[in-house]
Amino acid sequence: MFGLIGHSTSFENARQKAMELGFDHIAEGDMDVWCSSPPQLVENFKVVSRVGKVIEGAYIDSCFVPEMLSRFKTARRKVLNAMELAQKKGLNITALGGFTSIIFENFNLLQHQNIRNTTLQWERFTTGNTHTAWVICRQLELNAPSIGIDLKKARVAIVGATGDIGSAVCRWLVERTSVGELLLVARQQQPLLDLQKELGGGKVLTLEEALPDADIIVWVASMPRTLEIDATNLRNPCLMIDGGYPKNLDSKFSGTGIHVLKGGIVQFFEDIGWNMMQLAEMDKPHREMFACFAEAMLLEFENCHTNFSWGRNNITLEKMDFIGQASLRHGFSTLNLNQELQAAAA
Repeated sequence: MFGLIGHSTSFENARQKAMELGFDHIAEGDMDVWCSSPPQLVENFKVVSRVGKVIEGAYIDSCFVPEMLSRFKTARRKVLNAMELAQKKGLNITALGGFTSIIFENFNLLQHQNIRNTTLQWERFTTGNTHTAWVICRQLELNAPSIGIDLKKARVAIVGATGDIGSAVCRWLVERTSVGELLLVARQQQPLLDLQKELGGGKVLTLEEALPDADIIVWVASMPRTLEIDATNLRNPCLMIDGGYPKNLDSKFSGTGIHVLKGGIVQFFEDIGWNMMQLAEMDKPHREMFACFAEAMLLEFENCHTNFSWGRNNITLEKMDFIGQASLRHGFSTLNLNQELQAAAA
């Protein structure tokens, strides 16, 4: 049995969902009540692979909301408590979704393996980053040509290049896709230089330098809310893959020739009898999901119960191949710009 740990997109949405689920005492509470609320296993469901294999899963809401990010101890406690619940429920492999994986990595929760009387078994958890990286690369490969971008000549900017997903995308594009030029963007200079050396190429640029030069922009780090960009300075056509969380590029960019695609999203070949993806505001909540969640399903389908994606910069091309092939075999396709591509990717 696999598990998914997630959360609502806002405090308001969380309260509304809690009311629908019958958790009135939580729904009516203020932020302090929510900060002290334990995680809840809110849904059990079955998933049938395209090849006929049946697995069972559970969705655990961490009772975390993005408004808690400024409360370091609360955010840390929310994630660890949700992981403890998943382990106590006997889940073989559980994916950390949304901000939960970001909190785990950025707050270095590996230092907190003991939760009350439970010792967390790390092999039961995965960040899902390997599948997310593979999906973003496939979205780039499928969608760029459809809007007239020649990948062999294209300049591709990776914003957040030194992160776990970003560095994996860079390796794939250098080794497997052969794009024209890679533009590396991140906040810290030395990790960028280290990545450039590892890749044997790529141009290190600031965000302001990279955007007008890029035919394709992969945002693995979320776009800062305060950042203002003149869309008229972007190339035409320009493909933007919004691989960060939360996804906010479509509200920032519009104009002729600018194509914004929600990155790291997959669609299952048939409806799943769950309600959890309504929390994530998916367009087709019974089929669409974050690729990180799908990784837990794939590992369960493949009887591969291990922390497949873990730590930073441990994603290999071999692991991306494995999870990508499993993704296609069991019935997942990437989210694409148009229905024709969607059908071709299925």
